[in-house]
Amino acid sequence: MAVSRELLEILVCPKCKGEIRLNDKQDGLICDACKLLYEIKDDIPIMLIDEAKPL
Repeated sequence: MAVSRELLEILVCPKCKGEIRLNDKQDGLICDACKLLYEIKDDIPIMLIDEAKPL
């Protein structure tokens, strides 16, 4: 089970409040403005700035 489309539509980057998108492998969410990757673990997006990985 993946992250639902409805959830993806309302989630924003916690750092800049900008749009995020699902990466190609569908295991993370990318904020292009901040150049950060928020991982998805067990179908739950980890939306913590300190846990994000730089691109």
